[in-house]
Amino acid sequence: MLSNVGAGTLTSSYSIAEYKKMIGASKPKRGSKRPKVKGEKVQSEGEVILATSLRALKIEFEQEFMFHPIRKWRADFHLKGKKILVEVEGGIWSNGRHTRGKGYIADLEKYNTATMMGYQVIRFSTEQVKSGKAIEQIEKMVGDLG
Repeated sequence: MLSNVGAGTLTSSYSIAEYKKMIGASKPKRGSKRPKVKGEKVQSEGEVILATSLRALKIEFEQEFMFHPIRKWRADFHLKGKKILVEVEGGIWSNGRHTRGKGYIADLEKYNTATMMGYQVIRFSTEQVKSGKAIEQIEKMVGDLG
């Protein structure tokens, strides 16, 4: 569209929709920033940091440990030689699945079942992992158990 502006100058103006169409803009993509591959769990930032800390302290662990013989439940970490499962809870500030009704109830069932099977379940937020609080508590717990 052309418009006449002042001293005989012609300028063109476009609607926002026309402009976006011209430059090929699309709707912003929403969702996870981490790439997902079907059937493969992508580690969270907290899980990567905790795994690095456990290795540094030579605490043996297994990630994505399937602890139930029938259900497909997995714990983020199993400390080998101990019946300790460690969970790094993500999305606690962004209304993630761990804090919404259905996901929260499913987590309760999972953690309670693990406890009934003789596991100790300890849970940390990503912030606790980043601050060193999680590894500090794990180190104390493992040390206290011999």
